Amino acid sequence: MTLASPRGLLLIWLSLLLALCLQVMPLPDAWLIWRPEWLGLMLIYWCVAAPQRVGVFHGFLLGLLLDLIEGSPLGQNALVFSLLAYLSLMVYQRMRAYALVQQAVLVLVLLGIAQLIEQWLRTMFGPFSINLAFLLSALIGAALWPWLFTMLQALRRRLEIG
Repeated sequence: MTLASPRGLLLIWLSLLLALCLQVMPLPDAWLIWRPEWLGLMLIYWCVAAPQRVGVFHGFLLGLLLDLIEGSPLGQNALVFSLLAYLSLMVYQRMRAYALVQQAVLVLVLLGIAQLIEQWLRTMFGPFSINLAFLLSALIGAALWPWLFTMLQALRRRLEIG
């Protein structure tokens, strides 16, 4: 069975929608800085694991959904996640050859670039001050990458997908 099968597509979309729910889960204001970029992590994973099935369109669609849920300017997150998917697709072959620790460093770079662009767009659309604390979510996401990658690979093997 492959990722093009109905079970494979269902797994991809359910995991992306779960990541979207985790991304918008309400947290106290003091904890928001510690929230990992769940949607970015899941998008990077599927762009690396199934580049023929998940791509820039998925990033754009999920970004639009996130814009609608958060009430941010329409297209802001869509641009960020489209770029994140594009960059992930550009390096997916190299990333597959890396060890998990090296992959985590690359995930840190990818999420950091996405966070920088998101902060830049926020300063363009309104009064917003930049500090480097926003990169903390990229650092936490990189620390979670080995666990997330291993868990999703085991799930794919257990379901015999791809």
